[in-house]
Amino acid sequence: MATLKLDGLKKSFGDTKVIHGIDIDIAEGEFIVIVGPSGCGKSTLLRMVAGLETVTSGEIQINGVRVNDLEPMDRNIAMVFQNYALYPHMNVFDNMAYGLKIAKTPKPEIAERVQTAAKLLQLEDFLQRRPRELSGGQRQRVAMGRAIVRRPAVFLFDEPLSNLDAKLRVQMRLEIRELQRSLGVTALYVTHDQVEAMTLADRMIVMNDGVADQIGAPLDVYKNPATTFVAGFIGSPATNFFGTDEVTVNRNKALMSAFSDAERAVLEKPATMIGVRPEHLQVCEPHDAYLTLSVNYSEALGAETLIHGKLPMGTAITIRQNGHLPLPEGGQELGAVWSENSVMVFDQNGKRV
Repeated sequence: MATLKLDGLKKSFGDTKVIHGIDIDIAEGEFIVIVGPSGCGKSTLLRMVAGLETVTSGEIQINGVRVNDLEPMDRNIAMVFQNYALYPHMNVFDNMAYGLKIAKTPKPEIAERVQTAAKLLQLEDFLQRRPRELSGGQRQRVAMGRAIVRRPAVFLFDEPLSNLDAKLRVQMRLEIRELQRSLGVTALYVTHDQVEAMTLADRMIVMNDGVADQIGAPLDVYKNPATTFVAGFIGSPATNFFGTDEVTVNRNKALMSAFSDAERAVLEKPATMIGVRPEHLQVCEPHDAYLTLSVNYSEALGAETLIHGKLPMGTAITIRQNGHLPLPEGGQELGAVWSENSVMVFDQNGKRV
């Protein structure tokens, strides 16, 4: 196991700045997920840790040792790629053993490490097969096995599940988390999938245009997002955002009872945004409502229903309700109230109050 420290890490390509300064101390055995939309810099950050991209400024430390100038092979890391990167002419055993052979590891030790990893990954019956004879999930296990046999200090995962179908992604997600815990190895995992981030991470780094908008435990980030970006990105369906002028019914009651003194002071300023997650809104009679909406359509998903509508000023809004409740029809007028302590207030810069 190893500690990993990123200190003021920045990356530029010419005059274009893509990473604007990342600071995080990662403990031994911690599973960190870097999550964000395409183009936010998450894979670039991972490649800097791997040594595949140079560091413009800042420092990377593994177990307290500065590794900025070390080659990837000298950093004691192992990386699992999105496209598996298996050698098609080699069988599973040789694919997993290749890195050890290059490092001139003794043959008996290579066999022992490969057999141990194959047993851990349930690949014992496939060691003589070539990649084309394997399913997507099995290929991904081979790629992980190739990393495991190296016994690295840090595991790096670059969207390893994005090529798998939805059901297999769920299964592999659980297997990766269980595997990381059993090995006790420090892991850095990149994904654009917030569900992966929420279920895998001890802590997550939410990236936005090269900046770490928030670093924290998944439930803390979900419950207490620091910015409108984090609130909108983490959680599905996304958080509803609207201005104070959309609170049209029982306005004084809604604004006086739901917010703190500090929040009410910010609410008087222009460009203030209110955020409420769809699961924290309940349908009610218009005379009891904090919000009124016109229903566009409803999605009946079985256990739950998503109601999509518009507020009086045209702002889109989504409500998640129990699937057993009556299904609203398009064009229907509804009222909505929010749960106590569930409303978020953001200032004109998008920062949480």
